[in-house]
Amino acid sequence: MSTTLYIGIVEFIVLLLSLSVHESAHAWTANTLGDPTAKFLGRVSLNPVVHIDPIGTLLLPLIGIFYSGFLFGWAKPVPVSVNRLGNPRRDYMLVSAAGPVSNFVLAGLSFIALMILKSSSPASAEVVRDIASGYLPEGGRIIVPLVMVAFYGILINVVLGVFNLIPIAPLDGSGILSGILPGPVQGFLHSIQSYGMLIIMALVLLGIPSYFYEPVIYVLRSFLIA
Repeated sequence: MSTTLYIGIVEFIVLLLSLSVHESAHAWTANTLGDPTAKFLGRVSLNPVVHIDPIGTLLLPLIGIFYSGFLFGWAKPVPVSVNRLGNPRRDYMLVSAAGPVSNFVLAGLSFIALMILKSSSPASAEVVRDIASGYLPEGGRIIVPLVMVAFYGILINVVLGVFNLIPIAPLDGSGILSGILPGPVQGFLHSIQSYGMLIIMALVLLGIPSYFYEPVIYVLRSFLIA
């Protein structure tokens, strides 16, 4: 198996699990705050199957692995009945924020796991430094795939968390801001909702989201390499 394919498979697995946690966090929070819609649909689950979007979860990530080298994707959105929430304005903000927060928690846990592995032995520390530096160690040591999963757990979840904070529907940032923005601004965001995906793709092509998550990744990577 080539190095590129191996890394791509690890990235895909981590992305699939991270998206499942993200959507499950939305569903669990909505149910906790009074809306069981997603729960009745089986979305309060870490099973990736119930969250799969054929295009966003399978097609685009696989194209990224085998052809473009750029991994990008999304899961099936969790339905929320705002009128069933106890405090619709506040609670919808919390439901929206639950997804990105879950990704930041996963990134933090992955970072802690890598720091523990790094301090466990000189050999483990070398593997962590190599992978954080972009070098894939050779050999069949079990620690290599473990470090790979944790390392890409940091990268992918930081990107997902930051990306989803963009305040343009259908991303979570739009829902987070919906409860605090004045009416005219909310009206403007609602008016451009039909162009949301085009705007998001344009931002991605321009590399604007990377200005927010790359500094975070740089700092975390520096701790792992040191």
